[in-house]
Amino acid sequence: MTALMSTEPDLLLTVEEAAQRLKIGRTQMYSLITSGEVQSVTIGRLRRVPAECLAAYVSGLLAAAQSN
Repeated sequence: MTALMSTEPDLLLTVEEAAQRLKIGRTQMYSLITSGEVQSVTIGRLRRVPAECLAAYVSGLLAAAQSN
């Protein structure tokens, strides 16, 4: 039996995966989550970062940079 590979992007990322996407360290990612700059959700005992929240964070950075 062959496992099917999904071509859909991940909806939820681990903190480590989110950090890799932003090209930052895991500790910095946790700091962004703790400060509320990046939203996250918990599923049971697992912390996950919705991919759309990373996009929203980057959009906010761009908007702040353009207003300066």
